[in-house]
Amino acid sequence: MALAFCGDEGNSTAYNVDHGVLNNGCFVDALNVVPHVFLLFITFPILFIGWGSQSSKVHIHHSTWLHFPGHNLRWILTFILLFVLVCEIAEGIVSDGVSESRHLHLYMPAGMAFLAAITSVVYYHNIETSNFPKLLIALLFYWTLAFITKTIKFVKFCDNDVGFSQLRFCLTGLLVILYGMLLAVEINVIRVRRYVFFKSPKEVKPPEDLQDLGVRFLQPFVNLLSKGTYWWMNTFIKTAHKKPIDLKTIGKLPIAMRALTNYIHLNEAFEAQKRKNIGSGSIWRALCCAFGRPLLLSSTFRILADLLGFAGPLCISGIVHNVGKGNNTIRPQTKILGVFFISSQEFLSNAYVLAVLLFFALLLQRTFLQASYYVAIETGINLRGAIQTKIYNKIMQLSTSNMSMGEMTAGQICNLVAIDTNQLMWFFFLCPNLWAMPVQIIVGVLLLYYLLGISALIGAAVIIVLAPVQYFVATKLSQAQRSTLEYSNERLKKTNEMLRGIKLLKLYAWEHIFHSSVEETRQKEMTSLKAFALYTSISIFMNAAIPIAAVLITFVVHAHLTRNADFSPSVAFASISLFHILVSPLFLLSSVVRSTVKALVSVQKLSEFLSSEEIGEEHDKCSELRSADNHSKYQAVVSDNPLKVVNRKRPAREDWNNYSSHMRRPINITEADDFCVKITNGFFTWMPEGPPALSNIDIRIPQGQLTMIVGQVGCGKSSLLLATLGEMQKISGNIFWSSPEKESSVDMEFRKRGSVAYASQKPWLLNATVEENITFESPFNKQRYKAVIDACSLQPDIDILPHGDQTQIGERGINLSGGQRQRISVARALYQQTNVVFLDDPFSALDIHLSDHLMQEGILKMLREDKRTIVLVTHKLQYLPHADWIIAMKDGYIQREGTLKDIQKSETELFEHWKTLMNRQDQELEKETIIERKSVLERTNLRRTMYSREALLKDDEDDEEEATESDDEDNLSSVLHQRAKMPWRACGKYLSAAGILLLPLLVLSQLLKHTVMVAIDYCLARWTSDAIAAKTELELRNCSVCKDFNHSPYSKVFSILCCLGIVLCLVTSIAVEWTGLKVTKKLHSSLLNKIILAPMRFFETTPLGSILNRFSADCNTIDQHIPATLECLSRSTLLCVSALAVISYVTPMFLIALVPLAIMCYFIQKYFRVASRDLQQLDDSTQLPLLSHFSETVEGLTTIRAFRYEAKFRQKLLEYTDSNNIASLFLTAANRWLEVRMEYIGACVVLIAAVTSITSCLYNNLSSGLVGLGLTYALMVSNYLNWMVRNLADMEIQLGAVKRINGLLKTEAENYEGLLCECSIIPQNWPDRGEIQIQNLSVRYDSNLKPVLKHVNAHISPGQKIGICGRTGSGKSSFSLAFFRMVDTFEGRIIIDGIDIAKLPLQTLRSRLSIILQDPILFSGTIRFNLDPEKKCTDSMLWEALEIAQLKHVVKALPGGLDAIVTEGGENFSQGQRQLFCLARAFVRKTSIFIMDEATASIDMATENILQKVVMTAFADRTVVTIAHRVHTILNADLVIVMKRGLILEYDKPEVLLEQEDSVFASFVQADK
Repeated sequence: MALAFCGDEGNSTAYNVDHGVLNNGCFVDALNVVPHVFLLFITFPILFIGWGSQSSKVHIHHSTWLHFPGHNLRWILTFILLFVLVCEIAEGIVSDGVSESRHLHLYMPAGMAFLAAITSVVYYHNIETSNFPKLLIALLFYWTLAFITKTIKFVKFCDNDVGFSQLRFCLTGLLVILYGMLLAVEINVIRVRRYVFFKSPKEVKPPEDLQDLGVRFLQPFVNLLSKGTYWWMNTFIKTAHKKPIDLKTIGKLPIAMRALTNYIHLNEAFEAQKRKNIGSGSIWRALCCAFGRPLLLSSTFRILADLLGFAGPLCISGIVHNVGKGNNTIRPQTKILGVFFISSQEFLSNAYVLAVLLFFALLLQRTFLQASYYVAIETGINLRGAIQTKIYNKIMQLSTSNMSMGEMTAGQICNLVAIDTNQLMWFFFLCPNLWAMPVQIIVGVLLLYYLLGISALIGAAVIIVLAPVQYFVATKLSQAQRSTLEYSNERLKKTNEMLRGIKLLKLYAWEHIFHSSVEETRQKEMTSLKAFALYTSISIFMNAAIPIAAVLITFVVHAHLTRNADFSPSVAFASISLFHILVSPLFLLSSVVRSTVKALVSVQKLSEFLSSEEIGEEHDKCSELRSADNHSKYQAVVSDNPLKVVNRKRPAREDWNNYSSHMRRPINITEADDFCVKITNGFFTWMPEGPPALSNIDIRIPQGQLTMIVGQVGCGKSSLLLATLGEMQKISGNIFWSSPEKESSVDMEFRKRGSVAYASQKPWLLNATVEENITFESPFNKQRYKAVIDACSLQPDIDILPHGDQTQIGERGINLSGGQRQRISVARALYQQTNVVFLDDPFSALDIHLSDHLMQEGILKMLREDKRTIVLVTHKLQYLPHADWIIAMKDGYIQREGTLKDIQKSETELFEHWKTLMNRQDQELEKETIIERKSVLERTNLRRTMYSREALLKDDEDDEEEATESDDEDNLSSVLHQRAKMPWRACGKYLSAAGILLLPLLVLSQLLKHTVMVAIDYCLARWTSDAIAAKTELELRNCSVCKDFNHSPYSKVFSILCCLGIVLCLVTSIAVEWTGLKVTKKLHSSLLNKIILAPMRFFETTPLGSILNRFSADCNTIDQHIPATLECLSRSTLLCVSALAVISYVTPMFLIALVPLAIMCYFIQKYFRVASRDLQQLDDSTQLPLLSHFSETVEGLTTIRAFRYEAKFRQKLLEYTDSNNIASLFLTAANRWLEVRMEYIGACVVLIAAVTSITSCLYNNLSSGLVGLGLTYALMVSNYLNWMVRNLADMEIQLGAVKRINGLLKTEAENYEGLLCECSIIPQNWPDRGEIQIQNLSVRYDSNLKPVLKHVNAHISPGQKIGICGRTGSGKSSFSLAFFRMVDTFEGRIIIDGIDIAKLPLQTLRSRLSIILQDPILFSGTIRFNLDPEKKCTDSMLWEALEIAQLKHVVKALPGGLDAIVTEGGENFSQGQRQLFCLARAFVRKTSIFIMDEATASIDMATENILQKVVMTAFADRTVVTIAHRVHTILNADLVIVMKRGLILEYDKPEVLLEQEDSVFASFVQADK
């Protein structure tokens, strides 16, 4: 048939112009082509030639800067225009299919218009990004012409009485409106930008974000198409494949998304709500007020997407129905202007038209859905940033008593940040579902009813009735998860304690006790994990089984109960699709409800936290009271604050007395001039209602001098410092800070105090480098830094660290020894340029040399000579002569203050007491300074040798992944190749751990289940096809007697298959979870066994954090996440495979089209997986610093506030939050990028499947049932494709956990077996005498390190008391460890009571000796457990040990006595008391050899002297080896060994050595006087 523009029927009506040219339809159509041709001719040359020159001038992200107004509206209108034009083309083709000849003019103009519309938007985009508005004139002309020509056509239709019943009339009308609107948009651009017809065009500036090249997150700035398809992510994801993504690659957050911006929004909303009302409701209102609008947008998108989702089933129904009828279009009756017109009903009864419409509906639906997700998640992330900032600002103002008295623990606050803010974020993600779900369910049920009648309601009822069951299962699941979490927290706490005290456990041979304790908790955890697995599998089972059950019931009822029911394929497959749609909101429902409940709880917690007491409250009250006249001041206090007074637990009268005594003592201004801080009549408490911890405090701290605060353990010295800093609650009294410029503002209130450099008793370090810890946000001054390092003798320690002072301290880095931490903390205080320095017991963890050096060089030289005010709390009374002012404390009040001379005169008794303790004359100091530390000591102390560089650099990742970065290109490419590969090896390891039985069950059940699923649907296809064939036959024969179609054989097979399917669903879900349980049990127990038996060296070279991570995060991943991901992955993959198989079976032609789609899929997933993994890791790794910044701040709150560094820390928080949020945003965008692409590919699959199956049905007699089957499966593919890739990416990340645990499982264990058998040769009470012979002993920490003891020989007789001394790092500790075979003895031997210890089993050897370590370690539990975990001793033996250790009175006073609780790390006892408990622990083990390793370092001298005496008497018959910290403790030993660099320098009785003038020992004693 010949082609002609106007058709070539014999009658030439087509070319008839008798009634005027414009009344010829063909001419009007030809006229309509003109504007489009005009546009194409004008724009193409400009597009091809013009851009090279233009873009180079603009140095911003010019590809994303959108200048012109009405931008989004233009894109939306263009999209609608394109859709209408496609309909116009289709309408032309369909209506033309009726006539004999082809009328090109029915669809060619529309085709040209389609091209022109695409060109217009490309042209516009290019002009806009290069900012050349004058070229928009072309578009102005085009819209005008198009509008005019379309209007002419529309008017002509009206003239010829073409009405709304004809589709072409409606389409033309729509086009007129669209062209008119586009013309209006174009005119508006001229009006705003004035680029033509106006004298001066308007200048525009790009938005601030785009001027900053650091902003790489372009979603808010790109055009609508790029926004919807995440096109701007392409370059990002491509570069990710070339080089790993880091924080630099993802750049900064746009201003509108930064935490600060969102915090300001939220805070304004909060304040507004606060003014209206109070309560937790106000938080919700504030959140909605600040973040409600984007949520509305998201919900709108969501509802649109859900409604479009119903297009799928309806189109399938229509296609199958029409195909069954042979797709015969009814011949249109209306012929006007020589061509046929069709109505919309006729148009929609064409199967091909429906296929195209389905394609468009899917594209649109997926785009809306992803947009909804994106907007919701972005809002959630912004919200999280704002709330975290709000929490942080609150932390900065928290009162310390809240923290210390346990109302708010650091853990709770970190939970608020880590868990509750995320709960709220998740709630916001899922929020749109709350509105969208009901809509989806109602529409779905209505459509089902429309298709199936009453039987649909029965099916839907099944789903809806089972929804509460699902909700019940979901709540059970979250309960199981919660109890699992509690047990795993307990297990982690135990594991953490075990790892922190691993040295002690090994030395005492207690590994098995702690191992069994962790295992016991793990058993409990496994019980709740079993419950978790059970409910998970029920949930998975219900997910899969409910649709099958619903379909089964519906169809059986429909076939048997409803007579002459329409049981056709079109109805059957449409309803199957609808059931699938209906099930998803009902599943989500349970998680949405759960999330809502959690969010409510979180908001409750938040509002409690935000309303907790702040530190400033007291002072603000005081500040109102300032006035010049003192009398009125105090009266004001009384009148203003009556409630406060009565509230205290002290009788009111006493308070009145205080006040009156105050009035009698007005402050003398002149006296006040020389003080820095003055407290008058102060009563301070920690608890707002509690008794005062400090009472009757009247002190002045002189300006520019050294004040020392002394007193026994626990008498309130640290509290006094904190009270001065305003950290304690003031009951009464006043604190005055003088300002450095001697103004009259003497009683300058509290808030005005300057920055105070404060070193707390428990050193607080940042998670940063050593240098950053010392400079602490101050500018770096090299000279000063060197001086401080020298004063704190940190240089030798720094030299040993792997990266010098650039080594990271903290969780991931190295755990320093107590002394190093303390010196770094003191160094920070020395480095600051503040006028006031507070040092709280800076010497407690230092040996005598380091203390003296610090005192001389640091405190006296650097600080006092600088005329700074220093307050020093200390136990070391030998430094009292240096003090300008001394404050002696006792039991929370001031015993005495004054100079040393004053005290000597007035408190002779106290002075004498001090003098005996000091053991030292003032003039001897000079001698001490002469003994300079001769060499930079080679510190091969255990703490330091341990870090070999390699161990540190070895990150968690496996070695294969981290190939060393060198310039080698091939090296880099191999790394990239590694990144792109799936970790199949780890996957194999995981599955093989499941054992030989479960694995085949897992695989077979999955395969069988999916085969049965396909069989069910195939059976339905046959059943419905046969039913409809029988029905048509009946209609053809038209016989009234013929038998009805017999449904029962079909329904029986169908029922059996469905039941089998349901059973298999159960089997697979249980198999997956069961596998998970088995693997998790096996991996954890082997990991624990490996770790606890690993040699000490392993713990010294592996950061504790990284071992703990294996037990926490990685075990959690394997426990809870991998099984679910595995199930999801296998299900989605098998669904996709089975769907593609079914479609290919129905129409083999489909396979040809499948190839390019599969290739695209492969590349998309390959690129996505790499980017996704990097972003996921970034998201996790940026969360760590954020959380640790919170916990750091909570721990160091007093220090930060003393330094007045709140603002700096807030700034840091904003940086951390922003970098975490940008990683999360990029991750979201990457997920959306993948999903949009996969959904589009899915839509293409549907389109191709539809077109091929319609064609083969029409021409190859394919049954309509199979067409329905193919299309239903095609719809499924689009749903499951992105699930498959997402799960693949998740699986890859999660398998990393398996890989890391496997890495640890390769650790070599210590050699626990000895050559001698336990029972035969070793006497039961060995060693009974305690004789030690050391023969030519050489020891090293590892086979590749230098020896730390070289050829040591010694003989110790039974019952001797040996003292070992030497400088730090001389090998003293190593000497003690050699007895326990904790170090590698590679030469020589130690013989104890005639047995070579190398031949003994380790357990036996270590359980028969006792040692006290330098760092006191207590475990959480009871005091009884800490002293005797093996439960071998009677109570009287324990009390005896406590009495020896001077602790009996302390323990007696505790509630529960021996069963009193010890908190984690023994935090509820002071450092000194902890050390005493460790002594008691060693006394409990009645062994004949007893080793004390610098055990009295943190005890005040008085207690130490008592101890020394007791040890000598209680252990008269035992061999005691003391490693001395203070040399005077070993003066009355039987033998002294002086060590230096691993060699024995001197070895003799102390009195002999003291007589030798040049002995090193004598010089030590001299220095320690």
